[in-house]
Amino acid sequence: QVHVVESGGGSVQAGGSLRLSCAASGNIFRINAMGWYRQAPGKQRELVATITDGGSTNYADSVKGRFTISRDNAKNTADLQMNSLKPEDTGVYYCNVGGRTRSYNPFNSWGQGTQVTVSS
Repeated sequence: QVHVVESGGGSVQAGGSLRLSCAASGNIFRINAMGWYRQAPGKQRELVATITDGGSTNYADSVKGRFTISRDNAKNTADLQMNSLKPEDTGVYYCNVGGRTRSYNPFNSWGQGTQVTVSS
């Protein structure tokens, strides 16, 4: 079983910054990709940013130029640096981890989420 934990959420004013961290542990052979998703109240969960083990990144149009995702393959962690935050960035941010277990089975695991609140 792969365990995923997020941290770093909090409350900031518009224009401020936060850095979220995601740590994966457990029955992991290889992590192929890690990503951040968010869900605002009453809305569906949406992709924010993803990064592969090779460093390829993908961002939602709404966060391009403001957010940066990075990862440390050796530590099985991924960070999301969020700058120039806007009230519409408010939501619960979830980390998603995909890869293969030591028995070569694919897995896709989610963390419990961390709250980000941006006030105007």
